[in-house]
Amino acid sequence: MQTLAISDVVNVQIVMSPKAAAVRNFGALLILGYSPVIDVSERIRQYSSIAGVVADFGSTAPEYLAASLFFSQSPQPSILYVGRWAKTASSGILKGASLSVAQQAMSLFTAITTGGMKVTIDGTLVTLAAINLSSTTNLNGVASAITAGLGAAGTCIWNAVYSRFDIRSATTGILSTVSYATAPVSGVDISGLLGLTTAMASVPVGGIVAETPLAAITNLASASNDWYGSMFADSTIANSDLLAVAGFIEATPQSRIFGVTTTASAAMDPTSTTDIASQMMAATYKRSFVQFSSASPYAAASMFGRAFTVNFSGNNTTITLKFKQEPGITAENLNETQAATLKAKNCNVFVNYDNATAIIQEGTMANGYFFDEVHGLDWLQNDVQTAVYNLLYTSANKIPQTDTGINQIVTTIDSEMERAVTNGLCAPGVWSGPAFGAIASGQYLTKGYYVFAPSVDTQSQAARQARQAPVIQVAAKLAGAVHFANVIINVNR
Repeated sequence: MQTLAISDVVNVQIVMSPKAAAVRNFGALLILGYSPVIDVSERIRQYSSIAGVVADFGSTAPEYLAASLFFSQSPQPSILYVGRWAKTASSGILKGASLSVAQQAMSLFTAITTGGMKVTIDGTLVTLAAINLSSTTNLNGVASAITAGLGAAGTCIWNAVYSRFDIRSATTGILSTVSYATAPVSGVDISGLLGLTTAMASVPVGGIVAETPLAAITNLASASNDWYGSMFADSTIANSDLLAVAGFIEATPQSRIFGVTTTASAAMDPTSTTDIASQMMAATYKRSFVQFSSASPYAAASMFGRAFTVNFSGNNTTITLKFKQEPGITAENLNETQAATLKAKNCNVFVNYDNATAIIQEGTMANGYFFDEVHGLDWLQNDVQTAVYNLLYTSANKIPQTDTGINQIVTTIDSEMERAVTNGLCAPGVWSGPAFGAIASGQYLTKGYYVFAPSVDTQSQAARQARQAPVIQVAAKLAGAVHFANVIINVNR
């Protein structure tokens, strides 16, 4: 029976707005390490607690030692990335499939007395035959039996964390490779039992030559945009390599920060100009900081951990790093000259005071800027940028190139600047910058900021034809923080 469509009378359409772009996470630290836990193809893993780091790296690896300092802060940061640095040439590896509990049953393996498979390692076919697993008692024993069959070509391990068998070449470098496993000419095929076939295993990862720290940080920047802070879990990196990394962090268009720990006493020598703190300061890097610690080569992780607990969406949540604690770091006992030298070199330190307290001082970047201001302004830049982009991206209609349309952008920026006042980054105060719009130097910013956009009528024809908004300017007054106080007590009797 034919009927008429109700849409002829009432036509309803659902229009879904695009999902807005998210702001970056300015509390995510990347620790670069050389332990061969993460392969050079995977490159980076995310962790939300120290438990995950322990499961992958154990409790003695440099990556764990740095991560434990990061997560030991109170309040505790929430996101950590660990990235692989090929400090030495890496090996080719084949990672098998994650086996289910049923697939891990030992009865499946002990039934094998004449097992075999073929795998090509470093371009040479290795044939395993007469593999007898009948006397193995666990999966580590199975891996040992496979290693014996591989001979000098490579090793097999049982990765209990990810429930899989891995085969690693005995060589390193670009010629180090491991193929998928295939069935043998004779005997019982165990390639599928081990999860090493084309249908089951991950894509084989070839070895690479040794990387410089700069090459590693460059690769990790390409691999992920999610991290903001970065440091190496290695105390043996040459100053020249650290400076190269700092230069990259300074120049990359994605705002990031680099932290270095120095254990060298030369940092406290006022005559030294070759220590890393002096060299970083001489280069006037505003996106790198140095911390001196005689006890831990990973102290910077603790400083990162405290800074990265800031929630910029909260009320009065921004902090200064001075006066903060570093759990797990032994505070330094310094004399006035040593402390003054570190301060002169913009080198941070966790130091004891004679009132039984210990604090971070001064919380600065290598060029003398305060860490919290660089951190906060990076957030503000991204917050305003993302908000304006989302206005343009999610609007059902166009934002017209009129004063009314530009006012929508100004209103959006104004809203984000208000957030900067709410979290404590900005505050009312006297503007000492250049005059523009209706604001002049010496004028009081009652809101802590001022947003100005000229009329579209002042635009050139070329700018209008290119559909550019007029240049919008913002005056923002930082709230700052009190680091020192002078008190005079006048007494009369």
